[in-house]
Amino acid sequence: MTDDSTQKDAQGVHKAPFLRAVTRAFIDSKITPLLVLFSLLLGVFAIFFTPSEEEPQIVVPIVDIMVRMPGATPAEIETRVIDPMEKLVWEIPGVEYVYSTAMDGRAMTVVRFYVGQDTEKSLTKVYDKLYAHLDWIPPGCSKPLLKPHSINDVPIVCLTLFSDRYNSMQLRQIAARIDDEVRSIPGISSTFIKGGLKRQVRVQLRPDALAAVGLDAVDVVRAISSQNQASWISDVSFDNKAFSLRLNNFFSNIDDVRQTVVAVSRGTPVRLGQIARLTDGAQEPESYVMIGAGPAIGKSEDLEARGQTGLAPGALRPAVTIAIAKRKGWNATKLANKVKDKVEELRGFIIPDGVHVIVTRDYGETAKDKSNELLEHLAIATISVALLMALLLGIRSSLIVLVAIPVTLAYTLF
Repeated sequence: MTDDSTQKDAQGVHKAPFLRAVTRAFIDSKITPLLVLFSLLLGVFAIFFTPSEEEPQIVVPIVDIMVRMPGATPAEIETRVIDPMEKLVWEIPGVEYVYSTAMDGRAMTVVRFYVGQDTEKSLTKVYDKLYAHLDWIPPGCSKPLLKPHSINDVPIVCLTLFSDRYNSMQLRQIAARIDDEVRSIPGISSTFIKGGLKRQVRVQLRPDALAAVGLDAVDVVRAISSQNQASWISDVSFDNKAFSLRLNNFFSNIDDVRQTVVAVSRGTPVRLGQIARLTDGAQEPESYVMIGAGPAIGKSEDLEARGQTGLAPGALRPAVTIAIAKRKGWNATKLANKVKDKVEELRGFIIPDGVHVIVTRDYGETAKDKSNELLEHLAIATISVALLMALLLGIRSSLIVLVAIPVTLAYTLF
């Protein structure tokens, strides 16, 4: 036997009594059951308080770069804006993909970094690179606007509103009020509304009236833009009191727009209502949201139990959807439940009778189902191993496994 092997055997001899002593101490100690119970309680604590997520919490920094160049065609945008900007972006370390879209008067470039790159550092790299080389911007082009994205921007809850009593514009207004209430919930990062029709005052200029006062469309647009704003004038002190004087000229109704002075002709003010026809109504739709159901949706009593009264098999109907995203680190299941509770509080107050609100996406519920399924499989695996040990090695070994595995899993979850 060599000296090395002799040394290893000696170490094993010295270790064996120590291990036996530790084992004997835990077997005979009355604190061991308390440690086992404490470990299981830690596991229960971890199950209830660990945030559940539907989307994998991977870090993939994505930055949108938006620029405007009014009057430029998509071909000019591509050659004069996108090409030099992409060359700069590709010089940034950590960039994996760059996607660009050229449109009339504007461009958008999406920069995607490799998985695991720090989001804030990636955003800083893009900002420093672009603003350190502003000489690439052609005349007439705006400075780049940067907007970061992450996996947490994916909506966890989508609320869809539809009604047989209210039109698309009214549904959009109701959705906007619900959106304001939902934003007040702690843990909500962003929301956006899709579908419906926004309110819009449409101005149709009369060419003959414009020519009579010597104006063109550019003059009218400039006048409307300059008057639809507010400004602080100064602080006023009077009678031992001080207050701020503010000029508020924001348009609040169609009459304010109609009475807007766009020019002065021969000493007489020319108002917008004299040179244009104004209509107050809905704008042209930017997006469509439709909802419907087929025969598989279930019976009417099942729909009432799920809070989906009014959604019956039939033709599609217009709808409005509110998408809600959460902040990083918050529990998706708890936030989704808070959103649904908030909607129930708003019924009859902000949500009138005749407006149906259903949950068309609930990542909190699906995340909870998947976490429960994982725990169920862990329990099945533990019991299966214990039964196998009982058949092969006896009840005593089976009981040891039945205690050791849950304790180990509890520590792991914690």
